[in-house]
Amino acid sequence: MATHTLQSLHHHSSIRPRVDPRAPTPTSFPATLFLQTNNPVISISSNSISTTPFPSSAATSVSETSTTNTFETLETHLKNQDFRQADEETRRLIIELAGDAAIKRGYVFFSEVQFIPAADLKTIDSLWKQHSNNKFGYSVQKKIWRKCSKDFTKFFIKVGWMKLLDTEVVQYNYKAFPNEFMWEMTDDSPPEGHLPLTNALRGTQLLNYIFIHPAFETGDESDDEGDDFGGSGAGVFTKPLSNTTGFKTDYSF
Repeated sequence: MATHTLQSLHHHSSIRPRVDPRAPTPTSFPATLFLQTNNPVISISSNSISTTPFPSSAATSVSETSTTNTFETLETHLKNQDFRQADEETRRLIIELAGDAAIKRGYVFFSEVQFIPAADLKTIDSLWKQHSNNKFGYSVQKKIWRKCSKDFTKFFIKVGWMKLLDTEVVQYNYKAFPNEFMWEMTDDSPPEGHLPLTNALRGTQLLNYIFIHPAFETGDESDDEGDDFGGSGAGVFTKPLSNTTGFKTDYSF
């Protein structure tokens, strides 16, 4: 399958991206994620997502070339510290880079991530890091994810995509887009890796495949892995998806 770049797809303008980091569907792992009180870290079921590298066929599908004059809008939003619009533009770029099927559908399947040119992903990531003092970006998120032992529940909490509930036990729920996310940078917020957002309503495979994309291979990742969640984590669990409120069933990237 041919690699698509934004230069050839720029004429598509009907994408209506929305984001809502959410609990994965039952096909990925259960909506309720919880700890036994004697377990010091959050765990998920054995059918959680895999971090298997891209198949060998993807090596020829991922382009190392990037188009020029493609990322001006994203760069402008980031220069202006308009992170809300930069987040929207990032989703639009990812959808168009993923190919015709993603454009027609309006969101990206995880299997289409392999067709996004590596150079374009690197450019998007570099712009986010450059204009956030290395606080935001996919590579920043990947490093946090690895320090969370590739546990997406811990990752969501760490980057501020989940909120602590006012309950007798330590309990988290998923934040609602857009009002519960942080769009302005101050000295102590948002958390590192908070942006850009990635929709996890259909599961965490999409974000997983972004993290394992060849664009973000560093060669020294073994030093990053480890538990960096903070606190014992004992008794922490998330509310079941069926009990959440205020979310729109928007399947866009």
